Amino acid sequence: MGKSEPNLPQEVIDFRYNFKSVVLATISSDGDPDASYTPYTPDDSGNFLIFVSELAQHTKNLLHSPKISLLWIEAEEHSRNLFARRRLTLQCDARELQSGTAQWDAALTRMQHLHGKTIEVLRSLPDFHLFTLTAHRGNYVRGFAKAFTASGEELRSWLK
Repeated sequence: MGKSEPNLPQEVIDFRYNFKSVVLATISSDGDPDASYTPYTPDDSGNFLIFVSELAQHTKNLLHSPKISLLWIEAEEHSRNLFARRRLTLQCDARELQSGTAQWDAALTRMQHLHGKTIEVLRSLPDFHLFTLTAHRGNYVRGFAKAFTASGEELRSWLK
């Protein structure tokens, strides 16, 4: 893995802000991996908010196990080499926010600002759950032999 660089945190932030959705990897109650995606919203603390339905397997998985991995990956058409696509992977812990609380309302208002009126409709549905995802380890790949890992304060600098 490569060493950290002074401009790396801003590069990671700029890369992630190109996306309004994220690929999820969760674990089923049977221990099977499951990949999916959902729109997300960053919060002011460097965490991520997702609002997902119980009808989706990833929600069932998160209700069973709070471990989740997030992936943002460069679009194939923008990549010079498919084997070296830029990508950011974060290992996170999920925590459900309780509906009706001030924190829940503020988070959904933030999500609605970013994702529009669909959130207004979804927030009235009883099968939707709001999770905050907190990263504890990250990996950013810029290309061949250009991989960076972070945790702790260095990871926090990637997430602001």
